[in-house]
Amino acid sequence: MQLEEYFDFLAPDDIRIKGHRIGIESVLYEYLFREQTPEQILRRFPSLSLEQIYATILYYLSNRAKVEAYIKDWLEWGERMRAEQDRNPPPVVVRLRALKAQQHKAQMPA
Repeated sequence: MQLEEYFDFLAPDDIRIKGHRIGIESVLYEYLFREQTPEQILRRFPSLSLEQIYATILYYLSNRAKVEAYIKDWLEWGERMRAEQDRNPPPVVVRLRALKAQQHKAQMPA
């Protein structure tokens, strides 16, 4: 089996593990940034096989520059989306923040 056969290349910024909605970035984030072993990653993603996790890591090691750029773009996109959500929170978040502020104000001594 070729290494690429473990993945669905849906778009340049969307590589999924074949048969799953899990992107390679999820597995590689655990491996690279949280320093998890493949066995620990398996506990985090029990629908994957250990073979799929090792294939994802091997794909990264075989295509390091390309995958590092992919991960960097994914992390930057996440940061942009969190910043956008902070600037324009959904109505439910606005209501929850207002309730929390009211509770905090009510608990303060007079």
